[in-house]
Amino acid sequence: MNAGETQRGPWIVGVSGASGTPYAAAVLRALLDAGESVDLVVSRASRLTLLDETGISFRDAHWRDDLGEWLARGADGKPGTFRTDLARVRYWSAGDLAAGPSSGSYPAKGMLIVPASTAAVAGVALGLSKDLLQRAASVTLKERRPLVVAVRETPLNGQTLRHLVTLDDLGAVVVPTSPAFYAGATHIQDLVDFVAGRVLDAAGVGHRLYRRWEGDLGGANK
Repeated sequence: MNAGETQRGPWIVGVSGASGTPYAAAVLRALLDAGESVDLVVSRASRLTLLDETGISFRDAHWRDDLGEWLARGADGKPGTFRTDLARVRYWSAGDLAAGPSSGSYPAKGMLIVPASTAAVAGVALGLSKDLLQRAASVTLKERRPLVVAVRETPLNGQTLRHLVTLDDLGAVVVPTSPAFYAGATHIQDLVDFVAGRVLDAAGVGHRLYRRWEGDLGGANK
């Protein structure tokens, strides 16, 4: 760094192959809206999910264009719903195990895995580090940085439940992608934003994605 410059401290966002790409998009938009920097890792499996859920092909060589198109879509699939500045986003290929987030000396604030597939959960719990997403999560745990795992699967079998308990024991926060209805949801985007907001709550990042409970029964209808 040059004199007077502030070291960049990004949140690493890992997108795995579970259904739920609108959750990842909502988290990414909210992080950027909050003035945070983001390092993005998109797994190979998640590209198939993204293509299936949005029709968008996520390509390494054109990641900025593809990410812009993705984040512009609402949860209902309508394009052009959001406008997002990608200037603070850095992208790393999931196969790049020499990337910055693979090292504990890389100055990241923490990591959010949204959505987290059961395969990603298992890989991180077992310390497999088979790709950059899993390696970055392992680094996050060993460096005692915040790791939030937004698991998206139902029903959950005993094996996955044991892996989730392991992650909790290691210091991660497990956030099931379970929307609540007390916030007065009237649109699918409201349900997605609630889950994204709970992920950011777990990471300690401020946002205004949903109406918080204040003990007022019926407040959602006012």
